[in-house]
Amino acid sequence: MGRMPALFLSHGAPPLADDALWTGQLADWAADLPRPESILVISAHWEDAPLTLGAIRTVPLVYDFWGFPEHYYSVRYAAPGAPELADEVSRLLPDVHRAESRGLDHGAYVPLVEMYPDADIPVLQMSMPTLDPARLFALGRKLAPLREQGTLIVGSGFTTHNLRELHPYPSAPPPAWSTEFDAWASAAVASGDLDSLLNFRDKAPAARVAHPRTEHFAPLFVAMGAAIDSADSPAARRTVIDGFWYGLSKRSFQFD
Repeated sequence: MGRMPALFLSHGAPPLADDALWTGQLADWAADLPRPESILVISAHWEDAPLTLGAIRTVPLVYDFWGFPEHYYSVRYAAPGAPELADEVSRLLPDVHRAESRGLDHGAYVPLVEMYPDADIPVLQMSMPTLDPARLFALGRKLAPLREQGTLIVGSGFTTHNLRELHPYPSAPPPAWSTEFDAWASAAVASGDLDSLLNFRDKAPAARVAHPRTEHFAPLFVAMGAAIDSADSPAARRTVIDGFWYGLSKRSFQFD
């Protein structure tokens, strides 16, 4: 098996799973990827230090949202646990903790339901122990060997994420702060401008509006770190999904 890519995807809120365009894009993306032996997800919805692993075995999902219609809480995704992958992560990252009873949160299962609907690939979730971009990038670099073993590393967040500024309709024209940040992120990733990306709070236009908190952009840095090989060679990188939903950027990247 060749090296698996690393991904950053904009996972959306649970209702984004009702968007036929987005779900079709995710399914098409998965169909174009080599089939992974296992999947490691770093979700914007799990910050925990020290670094912790969850969904080591098949346990109930974490419905980490409130006030939605009942059918969003009936979604199931009983993917196999990934104890072997957990052991590999623990080998690469000393002092990793384990949360045996924590299941996949919606940053993990919402996109995986669309990408791998048969739930037949072992999935492991890992917490973000920090939101510092440089430290997350370094963490991704340590995880890079997993790609050679058939593990798909997925950073799951949102390219712009300000729920207080959501537009009232999913197809409404996006606001300037979202389009400006989205265009900047697209260009910075395409050019491999790591310095600007790591300092996006000061370098990107409208950064503090696009991300009042940075947890939804943070998984990008783990994916980017995992895409740098031992010779410091940048991976091929491209946008796979773009566009906006309620004014938020759905841009998603693949690092080969």
